[in-house]
Amino acid sequence: MNSIEKYSNKDQGYHPVLIREGWQVAQLNYMTEQDIMNIRKVDVHRHTDEAFWLQKGKVALITAELEGDKPIFYAELMLPEIVYNVPKGVWHNIAMTPGSEVIIVEKSETHLSDFEFFDLDDHACLDMREKVLNVLNTANLSERVNGNLEKR
Repeated sequence: MNSIEKYSNKDQGYHPVLIREGWQVAQLNYMTEQDIMNIRKVDVHRHTDEAFWLQKGKVALITAELEGDKPIFYAELMLPEIVYNVPKGVWHNIAMTPGSEVIIVEKSETHLSDFEFFDLDDHACLDMREKVLNVLNTANLSERVNGNLEKR
């Protein structure tokens, strides 16, 4: 008897795929709301860390510190070999390119009650986009340079 359970989801968006007492695993697949040109908010969890693991695609993990009502953004290109942890209390979001998939591990039922949103004004959106696009474009340039070097 094989007692291994298998879970997968190919639908767009956020989908908890395995929920157990105290923890859950979710899959976040690209959806237009997570495209950098469409992100208009960051969120925070007060009672849990949130771990992200890139499965495929290009994804930037965004964190923000709020100074009054002004967010200061940081962005990092996610690599598939690394698990990224966003500690509880840190404002964040994730910018995805089409076809991207990310696994998320967090406290169970976080998606139902442990979140707050901070809406971004136009100026904050522009600042966030600039940081994320810089990270994504640097990755694209690096891939082109490395690809050209490998062809030599």
